[in-house]
Amino acid sequence: MPRPKTHDDALRVKLLDRAGELVAEEGPRGLSLRRLASEVGTSTTAVYSLFGSKPALLSELRADGFRRLGDQLRATAPTGDPIADLVRLGTEYRAFALTQRHLYPIMFGDPGTPGGAPAEDDIAGPVLAPLREAVRAAVATGALPRVPDDMVAGSVWAYAHGMVSFELGRALPDGFEYCRAYERGLRATVTGWAGSPHTAPY
Repeated sequence: MPRPKTHDDALRVKLLDRAGELVAEEGPRGLSLRRLASEVGTSTTAVYSLFGSKPALLSELRADGFRRLGDQLRATAPTGDPIADLVRLGTEYRAFALTQRHLYPIMFGDPGTPGGAPAEDDIAGPVLAPLREAVRAAVATGALPRVPDDMVAGSVWAYAHGMVSFELGRALPDGFEYCRAYERGLRATVTGWAGSPHTAPY
């Protein structure tokens, strides 16, 4: 019989999840491979086998966050209403950030921290692809003007990221209604593009 595989994807996910919690709670200095292995119940050898080093682990943690976010956006099925679909993608973005609050700040962390930042394509690709598809569908039906899909997708992402960052950091005054403001502002961002002049892409 083949030997059981101990350094598998399930262990990798557990290590990434706990690493995200440690960095979120204590910063990169709070994460050591020995401590991580101990808290997950595995060996330091297993951590090195899966990731190679602490900087590589942090880079993988960031990349894994963007993959998870992209997966959640892609799982949002179209409804036939392209404007509503873009708004739904924005609400799914916020839902991810709030449920993965230990991981989300690391995804947009300081490039100067150990592990550096992911390459631009690693950041943008999984998130922008579903937004671009929704924008193209909206343009095809005439719900949005003929502008570059990156322009609309980028503005939706910028709004979503800014607002969830404020919410996670509780940056706005006490009593601010984050959920209500987010949803209304997101819809205004999308419908603002719908009401803009129809121009050829440049």
